[in-house]
Amino acid sequence: MSEKKLAGKIAVVTGSGRGIGRGIAMRLASDGAVVVVSDIMLDNAQIVAAEIEAAGGKAMAIKTDVTVEAEVNDLVAKTVEKYGKLDVMVANAGIGVVKLGCDHTPEDIDNQLAVNVKGVILCDNAAARQMIKQGHNGHLGSGGHIINCASIAAHAGFAFLPVYSCSKFAVRGYTQAFAKEMAEHKITVNAYCPGIVGTDMWELIDEKIGAYTGAAKGETLKAYVDSAILAKEVGTPEQVAGYVSFVASDDADYMTGQSVMIDGGIIMA
Repeated sequence: MSEKKLAGKIAVVTGSGRGIGRGIAMRLASDGAVVVVSDIMLDNAQIVAAEIEAAGGKAMAIKTDVTVEAEVNDLVAKTVEKYGKLDVMVANAGIGVVKLGCDHTPEDIDNQLAVNVKGVILCDNAAARQMIKQGHNGHLGSGGHIINCASIAAHAGFAFLPVYSCSKFAVRGYTQAFAKEMAEHKITVNAYCPGIVGTDMWELIDEKIGAYTGAAKGETLKAYVDSAILAKEVGTPEQVAGYVSFVASDDADYMTGQSVMIDGGIIMA
């Protein structure tokens, strides 16, 4: 049997106590990586780390608020202290507020930009400093892999999610710019752009949009499936995680600066 493609790699996944982040953490572990499960809710992170261990993988849980630089730096430091290095940073943590743009409060705006933009930048920067220190072997990707959570809303703005869309366009821009800066250090920087995924977050989005449009619970989601998603089905965290695992592996070493949609064709449609 061939060696698992992420064997020997140490990966951090933020916001991995549930949802897409959990799916990514579980997949990276199943593909051989040691996973640091990071979440602002420590209990959730500990549950996922225990699930990984029960399945035969290796993991530890760390509580992190990605909007606080000291906590992000501590996350990287604790990872390196325990495992000796950092190979993969998945800046997955994110939040969304479903409102018309003119209904957003300053707090709504600040919170989304703090987690979705500042949090990604802090994670990227902390990971990059460590990866640069570790060095590389001269080939792109050998310095490490930084992977950011964007969204289909990074390619097309979504009504009722205007600030969220703004934040995800920013992640896409930072991914492109940072990839150019990190190329000399042989670090790749990419992003993944989930579409409509069956998580608690999308159930809330469905409910909140319905409050504006008058649609009953489930109708907004059904309308997307029926008329907007070529696949005619909602995505799963595992489908997103499959792409992230690829981009974390040596197979994707020649790929950088990309923000790839895993959306069942919704943007193309």
